[in-house]
Amino acid sequence: MEYRRLGASGLKVPALSFGAGTFGGTGPLFGNWGNTDAMEARRLVDICLEAGVNLFDTADVYSAGASEEVLGEAIKGRRDEILISTKTSLPMGDGPYDAGSSRPRLIRAVEDALRRLGTDYIDLLQLHAFDAGTPVEEVLSTLDDLVRAGKLRYVGVSNFSGWQLMKSLAAADRHGWPRYVAHQVYYSLVGRDYEWELMPLGLDQGVGALAWSPLGWGRLTGRIRRDKPLPGTSRLHETASFGPPVEDELLYRVVDALDAIAEETGRTVPQIAINWLLQRPTVSSVIIGARNEEQLRQNLGAVGWSLTPDQVARLDAASETTAPYPYFPYRRQEGFARLNPPAV
Repeated sequence: MEYRRLGASGLKVPALSFGAGTFGGTGPLFGNWGNTDAMEARRLVDICLEAGVNLFDTADVYSAGASEEVLGEAIKGRRDEILISTKTSLPMGDGPYDAGSSRPRLIRAVEDALRRLGTDYIDLLQLHAFDAGTPVEEVLSTLDDLVRAGKLRYVGVSNFSGWQLMKSLAAADRHGWPRYVAHQVYYSLVGRDYEWELMPLGLDQGVGALAWSPLGWGRLTGRIRRDKPLPGTSRLHETASFGPPVEDELLYRVVDALDAIAEETGRTVPQIAINWLLQRPTVSSVIIGARNEEQLRQNLGAVGWSLTPDQVARLDAASETTAPYPYFPYRRQEGFARLNPPAV
């Protein structure tokens, strides 16, 4: 397993990390992802550690805390071998301090996460969403207190826009508070919006990407094909509305390219899609999920080899879309590109 620095921090993370959204799954979204209990989770953790995957990502909102609880049970007795990443800010209830990133919410959320995970510190806490109702200075000063108290080692964000992240980084620099070193982002062959603004920001500011849903919300599993109906067992029947939309023509172009490269390499479609991500700038780790051992072992096969430059170029071409304004001139006009070349 390759280990990479998380942004400009001193934390080294594996190129692949494990997403625990299937642990303890309940409800219309997480219940369809999977319902892994503590015994099954421990076996998946065993396999990950054997492969060198020691970063496990979860969130308080995943099945109302059940994911954190199951992960905590699965890692008992080996906390020192493991990096824990969790997230907070999305609503956990209807009360005034059940959502957001205010001081009382963050303090309580961290204490609750520590209890559910059965640990006294979190390696990486990420804000799951930007809270427009709380000043960034309040958020960052609270995170600074939690880091100084030894309850957090590093801090990051997820699903922020460019201005939201940059405003926060500027405030952190101004006051000497901890900088966000990670941005957990949606990034896949059928979802490359990250490249337009957030990737250049990450390069400039030393913020590493943790890529979620690398298979395009389950669309790049190898089971979806042009001119064929969606398989009856696909979770997309129940969960598509929760995730990022993908136009059919883009999806089929990418799937066609993946199929051709799979035939050339003997690798699976998911392995190729994940390997492509591992070669992108700023990507510190790609978060893989699995409902069972077979899925996990297949996804672990995405490392230890590399696509050729020609194969990368073909996947780039198949997945390319027109960037929105003000980004498209820098992609399409030589004069603009000379002043501000794209990150990839």
